Amino acid sequence: MPRRCRLHVPFPLLLIASVLLARMARAEDPAPPSPSTPTTPGTSTGPAAPPAPPAAAPSARPPLISPTPRSNASAAVSTAPSAPINPARDQQALAAQGTQRPDAGELAISSQEVFSEDWWGNARPIIEMHGFFRTRAELFNNFFLNRHNSSLQGNDPQYLWPIPLDQSYTQLGGGTGATVALCGAATSASLTPNQACFNKTETSANLRLRLDPEIHISDNLRILTQIDALDNLVLGSTPNSYAPAGTPIPKTAAGQPANYNAYAPLGFDATTQGPPTAGVNSWTNSINVKRAWAEYMTPVGQLRFGRMPSHWGLGMLDNGGDGIDSDYQTTVDRIMFITGLKSMDLYFGAAWDFVSTGPTTTPGANPSNAYTLYGGQPYDTCNACNVNEWAAFLAHRTNPELQKLALTRGDLVINGGLYGKFRSQSLDLTNGQTPQTIDYTSMNNALEVRQAWALTPDLWIQALWRKLRFEAEASMIWGEIGNLPGQSADVANPIDIRQFGVATQTEFRAVDDKLDLQFGFGWASGDSSAFNPEIAPKQGAGALNPAPSLPHSFNRYGPLSTFRFHPDYRVDLIFFRNILSRVEGAYYFRPSVDYDFIRHADGERLGGGAAVIWSRASSFMQTPGHQNDLGLELDAQIYYQSKDGSLNDDPTKIGGFYTMLQYGVFFPFGGLEYLPGQTQLGDASLSAAQTLRLFMGVVF
Repeated sequence: MPRRCRLHVPFPLLLIASVLLARMARAEDPAPPSPSTPTTPGTSTGPAAPPAPPAAAPSARPPLISPTPRSNASAAVSTAPSAPINPARDQQALAAQGTQRPDAGELAISSQEVFSEDWWGNARPIIEMHGFFRTRAELFNNFFLNRHNSSLQGNDPQYLWPIPLDQSYTQLGGGTGATVALCGAATSASLTPNQACFNKTETSANLRLRLDPEIHISDNLRILTQIDALDNLVLGSTPNSYAPAGTPIPKTAAGQPANYNAYAPLGFDATTQGPPTAGVNSWTNSINVKRAWAEYMTPVGQLRFGRMPSHWGLGMLDNGGDGIDSDYQTTVDRIMFITGLKSMDLYFGAAWDFVSTGPTTTPGANPSNAYTLYGGQPYDTCNACNVNEWAAFLAHRTNPELQKLALTRGDLVINGGLYGKFRSQSLDLTNGQTPQTIDYTSMNNALEVRQAWALTPDLWIQALWRKLRFEAEASMIWGEIGNLPGQSADVANPIDIRQFGVATQTEFRAVDDKLDLQFGFGWASGDSSAFNPEIAPKQGAGALNPAPSLPHSFNRYGPLSTFRFHPDYRVDLIFFRNILSRVEGAYYFRPSVDYDFIRHADGERLGGGAAVIWSRASSFMQTPGHQNDLGLELDAQIYYQSKDGSLNDDPTKIGGFYTMLQYGVFFPFGGLEYLPGQTQLGDASLSAAQTLRLFMGVVF
């Protein structure tokens, strides 16, 4: 039997017919009144008033001090007397907006039929998306400088670059050393290769997708975030041949792990890459939320609160690390207020930083409170364990437009400021305890006295004249630690902290800004009394890089005085960037030149450059070889930027597609050599390190 079907066609036809009849009836109405005749919006006696256009999107970064001027409508609302609370006010207001549209009589039937553009003009949350995607391929050749001990095997007291796992070497005292006998060809006497492997080269590639969403709620209120996806993921590091990390791997009768992928039992058989998951196939997750904070512009200044970046001056001490090739950041949990006198380009502010809170009521730190994982508010359980920090700054920064005008006239422009931090701590967790694994049954609840404080002033100055720029930053850390584990527990005689650092940059641009000449200098104070307890004699032996088990370079004869630059303050490709990981206990001289062979107004450019970096130790007693000269590095690069992307409107920024090829070679000097009598090898001389880097990125 055929099924009966309902026909739905007549209803749409009737609806269309009714609309056509209404239009025909309107066409027969008298002509509309003259413009002088008052009309009521939404009535049939005249055309309805057009809707207000959507408000323009706010600028990417409104001024820090003065709030953006409000519109007349918002000003009227802010000055009007308060009305009685009406729960249906928003719904009624939206319905009123809908009736102002053309043909509202036919379409706006109920208060719920409101158009998105009308709501957008009333309260306009806007989401802006910025960020970058990058892929870096790197080759490291002989970064261990042909040394004969390695931190991977635990026999390197210098803690420099670890020797590759497939590199055989003889230890300083002679003998077999660390031999990897798996290379060569198989023979009749040996079914598998058994010759020593020698490979000084390491190659790797990594990627990162960074998203910086900004939620602009109004001209004066916004929320900013930073999210990294596949953060520095090493390419090829999560194949489907890997078993879950940290889980028991029972062996089968054939000797293979039972929980390996049967379709990819070996890395050689891998067929795909999986998303990195902490505790399964990686130490980190696929997505990491790095920062989230809010900014509210009040009539007298700006309030910031949340987890946010901190950057000051050249970035020698506090560095936001937001560059496309950056790896390290200064991120602070902070409540900050900024105000100033805009007419004088003078700004000042203060902040309360949450550096470290110690144990909390999270499940790992307190097993009896495990259900906080499903809700509730965790809190700090040891107020005296907090590392408290207060910061303040005073700065003069000329308005960019006025600065450009002054430089065009040949005037001298001076910018600068003073930034200071003070931190203190009374108690701390004992060595080996963490806020996630604290043992409440141990003595004193696993706490010990710290009694530490430090004052850190930082001075920054910038001088601009025509195409010349000179910029400098100087800082010191002055304080004391009452109890330093393994060194001194006498709180009555605390250990002093006396550290100093200076960085300067001199730049001159010429040939329509295509030629960029720079000279950089930096100095970080060293420690002539520092020593590494794993080396004999103790005093002054290899404390340039701290040992992993030491909180500071040990010092029983004077204050702790090894200053360390922020690791994202980059000056080279090999020695400070990778081997030491930062400028510390040393000073350097860095002349460089860059030239844009092609430079267009749309942002497209092609260029190259070179730099020479001469590094020396601030204290020769702190180097492995007890000599000041550390090495000489030569770096070169070529780069290209496409014209794609809105960021290319500013020639000082990187936007669109950007790529560069870099090469560096580092020649070690006497400061990195072995001491006389420290080795029994016939030849323990060092050799040069080289690197080759390919960078590809997209900035938006």
